[in-house]
Amino acid sequence: MSGAAAGEYEWLYQEFTDGAGDTWLCASFVQGLPPREVLHRIDVVPGTVGDFGVEAYAANGGTVLIDYGWGTSGGTAPGLLSSGTTMATVFANIKGDDFSLLIDGDPITEFGLYGYSYRSGEVPEHLLPDLHELGLDRDDFTENAVPAALAFASRATGVRFSQRNYARDALTGASDHLQ
Repeated sequence: MSGAAAGEYEWLYQEFTDGAGDTWLCASFVQGLPPREVLHRIDVVPGTVGDFGVEAYAANGGTVLIDYGWGTSGGTAPGLLSSGTTMATVFANIKGDDFSLLIDGDPITEFGLYGYSYRSGEVPEHLLPDLHELGLDRDDFTENAVPAALAFASRATGVRFSQRNYARDALTGASDHLQ
């Protein structure tokens, strides 16, 4: 485990939250793969432009994929991305919020950020001490769970993503074919 804390990911949450408190974020932490390989797995050609897209950022321990199509990493292609590795996705917008952890294509744990009691997967309580420490193991609407979920994604995959990683150029491409 990397021991990431929720405060380390507050900046990423703020980056994808407007002034009215609405969040539009889909971020996948993919262990051990470089950005070009992550895009290759989902058949995204770097440099292409479309109505939907993704940005793949090099991070410590792997890649973080930011999805601007709402279906690439968290929806239609998680099996492709997680094959032979570990991948965690945090999805949050005004319509829903989810966390999912896949290892080699298998759904290990999945839960709503504010509805942990409705979790599913092959090992729903995977990494329970980390879930407890980050406050994600309860159904609680009083605190914002997105930064904690991003920290949990980092802990579960060993991928650390910082503002410095985000400031670097990302590989980008159209993901229309996955919608």
